[in-house]
Amino acid sequence: MNAMRLRALLLASLLALGAFAQAPARGGALPPPLPLFPLDNWWNADITHAPVDPNSAAFITYLGAGRGMHPDFGGDSGDPSAPIYGMPYVIVASSQPLVPVTFDYDDESDYAAPGRTPGYPIPNEAKSQQRWIEGGLAGGDADADGDRHMLIVDRDLRILYELYALHWTGSRWEAGSGAIFPLDSNARRPDGWTSADAAGLAILPGLIRYDEVYGPDPIRHAFRVTVRHTNGYVFPASHRAGNTSGALPMGARLRLKASVDLSRFPEPMRKIFQAMKTYGLLVADNGTDLYVTGTYDTRWDNDVLNPAFGAIKGSDFEVVQLGWQPSRSDNRRRSVRH
Repeated sequence: MNAMRLRALLLASLLALGAFAQAPARGGALPPPLPLFPLDNWWNADITHAPVDPNSAAFITYLGAGRGMHPDFGGDSGDPSAPIYGMPYVIVASSQPLVPVTFDYDDESDYAAPGRTPGYPIPNEAKSQQRWIEGGLAGGDADADGDRHMLIVDRDLRILYELYALHWTGSRWEAGSGAIFPLDSNARRPDGWTSADAAGLAILPGLIRYDEVYGPDPIRHAFRVTVRHTNGYVFPASHRAGNTSGALPMGARLRLKASVDLSRFPEPMRKIFQAMKTYGLLVADNGTDLYVTGTYDTRWDNDVLNPAFGAIKGSDFEVVQLGWQPSRSDNRRRSVRH
């Protein structure tokens, strides 16, 4: 092989590698540092010593003391056309083109990231391919229903884009709402504003992810949980989606009691449940009581997840003081990021 041809092959290989590196990826490792958002963000706050709310027992009774927790995530059912279980997420490069989105809740949605032109980096593949959007159906599927969230991370600029009820009409993207979160900021959404979630919170930082459950490090963030009814909102939430008397507000925190024995569970499940003791669950949406959200990942084994989660009951939790915020001294104790 002559030198000119060798150089041409090397150049072609480098160009192919560059294109591959820039291609959108479904799932996988999130860009460091982790956890997402600053260490003093509400998703990453250590609630071990936070006070119990005076109405904790009544809230737990409302949820159901004997109700089992459930993992609202998993892998494929074996049927390639069936809805998927769990939240997919997408990682893109900063070179991913930004495309316009039309919103139903346009007065509470973000149209552009700070300092960027308007638009969301939605991959073209999401128009016609499955498993880019929650529920598994492609953006252009006319009969698709459900929440249809899409979560996108710009790994270079560290920006999180989240969309709710996303559809491709054939000529444009439409969504119920959209929210954009710079990952190095603790900026909270304006009071009264929704996000891609009913509570006005980001979704991705509260998901249980396969890579962290089966990785070497502890999980260092709270998890997203749903309840059937809510009553207003408290910090860190910014939006209400119900006013049912006796129900928890959006933004309420549930903490797995320190007395709950975790030794009976497999090590990966112990890691999840320990995070519930240290960081807790944040009420983020109306749904089914004690359904905890995680990522869509074909590696999940629901024969492991379901019995372990179901063994944890409502009575194993307590409600942290509503609206609680960590003190500066609490934040200074935590200094490890990866």
